[in-house]
Amino acid sequence: MTEEKITNGTPYRVLHSSDWHLGAQLAGRRRHDEQAAFLDWLAGTLRREAVDCLVVAGDIFDTTVPTNQAQRLLYDFLVKIARGGACRHVVLVAGNHDSVSFLEAPRQLLGALDIHVVAQIGEGPEDDVFVLDDAAGRPALIVGAVPYLRDRDMRRQAAGETAADKERLLLEGIEAHYAKIGQQAEALRRAELERSGRRLPILLTGHLFAAGGQTATDDGVRELYVGSLGRVPREVFPAAADYVALGHLHAAQTVAGDPTVRYSGAPLAVGFGEAGRERAVCRVDFAENSIEVEMIQVPVFQRLARIEGDLGQLQQELETLVAGGESVLVELRYTGEAIVPDLAARMAEIVEGSGVELLRVINTRVLAQLLPVGGAGLELGELEPAEVFEHCLEENDVPEEQREELRLCFAEIVAARQALDAGDSDATS
Repeated sequence: MTEEKITNGTPYRVLHSSDWHLGAQLAGRRRHDEQAAFLDWLAGTLRREAVDCLVVAGDIFDTTVPTNQAQRLLYDFLVKIARGGACRHVVLVAGNHDSVSFLEAPRQLLGALDIHVVAQIGEGPEDDVFVLDDAAGRPALIVGAVPYLRDRDMRRQAAGETAADKERLLLEGIEAHYAKIGQQAEALRRAELERSGRRLPILLTGHLFAAGGQTATDDGVRELYVGSLGRVPREVFPAAADYVALGHLHAAQTVAGDPTVRYSGAPLAVGFGEAGRERAVCRVDFAENSIEVEMIQVPVFQRLARIEGDLGQLQQELETLVAGGESVLVELRYTGEAIVPDLAARMAEIVEGSGVELLRVINTRVLAQLLPVGGAGLELGELEPAEVFEHCLEENDVPEEQREELRLCFAEIVAARQALDAGDSDATS
């Protein structure tokens, strides 16, 4: 953070969130109710906390072709907060799961409601840096909106590049883009300082994987680039930025220990690897001579549980969950020595008629027999379709320059299947 002080007289409050993944399923189960409950809670929080601006740092949707239900969730929420005056401004930037063209389509219409959408980098930094006003109509916050930066936008590919060349050129491109955004923001700040004597704070966004960032197994986070490419160090973000609102990693965390450069984390657990982890949004107050960041805990709208052990342990823990009377979505992982071929049926009997729902049962003994030696480390029962697809790309040595288009095609196929699955509920809702 810059050593200069923020001298605007009236505090300006921002709520930072990210990685909503609207439309996401868990082991084939739709999660519309959870996502709707979160957005209802968020609308109320914006009102209770008297928030001036909501910033969503990417991965608004889970796929590039969101279902009708997922679209309704977003637009009903935006209309609700616009009509209800829950906050003055909304800033939405695209993540790697989002479709640029899909988010760009309603951009002008949403702009009329003070909802600012940045799905791709503009022709120049002036397109992506703008000033937001406060309740009195005065300039209050400068936003440098940086979406997910795609490899093809950051560097030119050349024959004979090594992995080190690619990493260096990619990071140089990301750093250069942030430098331009920072310079444009500083120019706007100087102009306002000269005009009114007030120094406006600068907020930047990003959807990327910061160096040292923490993830968990089965948390839905995937690499943005090949291997370690694109792991962005703290130094990439301009010193002029007073706060950097990041998305992509699902655990709330700071970058390099800096409380003003942070991930809000995903508000809902995307995979069983996130079961039990507290979820949050970040409240950021830009007050005179200070910035204060507070984490606001997001309620648990649907409990998840991952249970691992031998047959006795699985039975005991399932019975405990059933006795608790809660609605719980469960992943079971059997690690015992004995072969239990009817494991799923036996576990289903325990939870029958209760609020406990078995979404995934992994029998490691059976998998060990079915998988070839070379694939023993690949547990198919744990993998989502996208993970299997990524494995196929690796196993078949598909060139990186072809992978992004193939991923897009695959995501469209999966989304189309999800849309068909959701067709009945769409028709009746």
